[in-house]
Amino acid sequence: MSNIVRIFISTGEVSGDMQGALLVEALQRHAQARGWQLEILALGGDRMASAGAKLLGHTTAIGSVGIVESLRFVLPVLKVQRQVKQYFKQHSPDLVVLIDYMGPNLAFCDYLSTHSPQVPVVYYIAPQEWVWGDDWVWGVKFFRSDLIVRATQRVLAIFPEEARYFQKKGANVSWVGHPLIDRLQTAPDRETARAALGIPADQIAVVLLPASRQQEIHYLLPVICQAAQALQSKLPKIHFWIPLALEKYRPAIEQAIETYGLRATVLEDSSHQTQHADPRSDASTTLRAIAAADLAITKSGTVNLEIALLNVPQVVLYKVNSVTAWILKVFKFAVPFVSPPNLVMMKPIVPEFLQEQATAENLLQESLDLLLNPQRRQIMLENYQEMAEALGKPGACDRAAEEILDLLP
Repeated sequence: MSNIVRIFISTGEVSGDMQGALLVEALQRHAQARGWQLEILALGGDRMASAGAKLLGHTTAIGSVGIVESLRFVLPVLKVQRQVKQYFKQHSPDLVVLIDYMGPNLAFCDYLSTHSPQVPVVYYIAPQEWVWGDDWVWGVKFFRSDLIVRATQRVLAIFPEEARYFQKKGANVSWVGHPLIDRLQTAPDRETARAALGIPADQIAVVLLPASRQQEIHYLLPVICQAAQALQSKLPKIHFWIPLALEKYRPAIEQAIETYGLRATVLEDSSHQTQHADPRSDASTTLRAIAAADLAITKSGTVNLEIALLNVPQVVLYKVNSVTAWILKVFKFAVPFVSPPNLVMMKPIVPEFLQEQATAENLLQESLDLLLNPQRRQIMLENYQEMAEALGKPGACDRAAEEILDLLP
């Protein structure tokens, strides 16, 4: 191994950028302890760059969920991948880490196993094939767990069920726990968060989390704002807080606030506030807004776990393009749940509303119940505690970093 160890990390979207930033910091800490000098190259976003990675491509804004939704991103993704492959010809990495970002990273699995079989590949947070297991034949063929098993030297799982599934498939798996446990060690408590945001003790604060992807601005933002408008008419002391996942979403969100007459405050995307922000504390625009809230109305995604770990009741919705929904129905795609808290325990901890069920009326009724029914809130909070125990102990990022560095020759 040369004096400088070159690691390439590939991820996309806002949540992947956050997970990648946490990993970059952990890798640097553990490499320094070993007396190694790291050069970390990446596909990611501003958080990873702030943590010390050199970006070969910016991918936080070129991701989507769904078949039709992903078509507009095909060319940008292919362009970024070509750039990385060209870079590899001149500067071959010593190890590759793939984080989530299913389609592009499966393509990298295929490419690396053929063109650079000597380079160890680690998949950290693998595609969620484990959610439906072997029951969906088309999904198993499309998402190709066999490729992950064949092309990787290690799968680092963040969920126990994920670890069991890929181990059964023959992968070399380590369960490291969920990195959000690490991130939330520095999250503010309710009182601190409320003081920072200037929220009076008697004010009902609801955090709205409509989008980390462009498609969600289109499909989810109007429904969430309609529900917020109805909630505001029922509870006059309510105020809404909307942290931005990406600054480019500000115009659409501010226009929606005006259109629906919401008493709402938009909070700046914290990843742009400081050049070297600590991804664990995140300055905590998003975490602060969540911690201060009485309720979250939110898209499905990693943020659902953050909400749960901060003990805030939540209502989850998700919608995709109607054509995508029809295709999935034709191919008999079905999953038990979509939000991570429910997936961790495989039971309905938080209410989910999907496609035609994702209506303002449904969101309103669940929101009122969670705000006004102490017993309902308490049941959800007790389930959160059980879920948190299943995510593992603090130190997930350090465990992942050690596993990765141990694979280097």
